[in-house]
Amino acid sequence: EQEAYEDLIKTAPKMESFVDTPDGRGTVVEVNLLRQSVRVRMEDHPETIGSYKNTDIYILRSGKARKNDPPIPRDFAPISSKPRPVQKTEAFFEELEEGMILADMGMETAEKLLEALRAAVKEARITDRAAARAALVGLVADAVRPAQPFAADAGPAALLIVGVNGVGKTTSIGKIAHHYRTQGRRPMLAAADTFRAAAAEQLGEWARRADVPMVRHGEGADPSAVVFDAIASGKAKGCDLLICDTAGRLHNRANLMNELAKMRRVIARELPDVPCETLLVLDAVTGQNAVAQARGFAEAAGLTGVILTKLDGTAKGGVVVAVADALGLPVRFVGVGEQIDDLRPFDPDAFAAALL
Repeated sequence: EQEAYEDLIKTAPKMESFVDTPDGRGTVVEVNLLRQSVRVRMEDHPETIGSYKNTDIYILRSGKARKNDPPIPRDFAPISSKPRPVQKTEAFFEELEEGMILADMGMETAEKLLEALRAAVKEARITDRAAARAALVGLVADAVRPAQPFAADAGPAALLIVGVNGVGKTTSIGKIAHHYRTQGRRPMLAAADTFRAAAAEQLGEWARRADVPMVRHGEGADPSAVVFDAIASGKAKGCDLLICDTAGRLHNRANLMNELAKMRRVIARELPDVPCETLLVLDAVTGQNAVAQARGFAEAAGLTGVILTKLDGTAKGGVVVAVADALGLPVRFVGVGEQIDDLRPFDPDAFAAALL
C-alpha cells in the first residue's frame, strides 16, 4: 500500500480524468497528497463537496473498491447555496496552507500569507470560504506585484539574462526579442555565452526566428568583448534594446560571477544613460531550490527581476512568491509554451488566481 501511495504522488498531478467513489455515489475531484485524502462530489447532491480521508489508494488508481472499503462520509460542506462559516473551522486554513505548500511557496511564505489572511478575515468580517479564498488570492497577487515598472517597457534598456543551464535562458531571450520587436522596438542580441558549445548557434536560430540582429564571437572568447561589440553594432543600427545571453553559471562559481560583473561594468561605461536590468531565469519545476539559486545570484549579480519558465507543465510556479517574499524580486515574464510567442508579460492577478 505504501508503494501504491508513492506511485500516486508521481501520477496524481498528471491525472486527466476523475474516478468514481467505491459505492458509485460520487466522483473524486481533488487529490490532497499531504493529508493523504481525496475530495468527492456527490451525484445525488451535486452542490456539495467534502473530504474522504484515509481512502484506499487502490481506489485512486483504478476507480474500483476492494473488500472492507470504508463508506463514503455524508457530512459534506456545501460550496454554493449555504457558505460554511470560515471562522468556525481551522481545517479550512489548514487546507489553504497545504495548497500553498504544494504550489511550492514554501512553509515560511505560506505561514506569512496565512497570518495575513487571518487578519484580513477578522478585519473585513469575512464569513464564508469563497470570500476568504478570494482574499488570499488578493494577498498573493499583492505579494508578487512589481513595485517599479520594467525598464524595457519605458524606453531604451539593456537586459542581462542569467541562470543555470537548462532553465530556458537562451529560449527566453529569443522570445523577449520577438515580444519587443512586434511592439516596434529594435532589439540587439549579444551571444555572450561563449562557454557552452553551440550556445551562439542556438541563440542565432532564435535571432533568425525573431528577425533581430545578433553579435557573436568564437567559442571561448571574452564575453565582455561580445557585449562591447554588440553595443557598438546596436548604436550603428539604431537599436534601442540590448539583450545579452550569458553562460549557464551556478550561483556558487565565483569566477563566472566575476565575469558577469565585468559585463555589467562594460554596459555601464558604454551606455551610461541606459538602465540595465539583470533577470534571473527560473524553471518552475525547480521548486524551493530556486530560492537558493535566486539568493546566490542576487548577492553576486545584483538581480532586478525574474523570468519564470515552463509553467505549461504540472508545476504551479509558487516558488516566485517565496522569491518575492525573501528577496523582493519581481517577476517580469512567464513562459507558457514552446512557441516564440509563448513568453508573456507577468500578470500578478491572473497568476494568483490560477495558483490558488
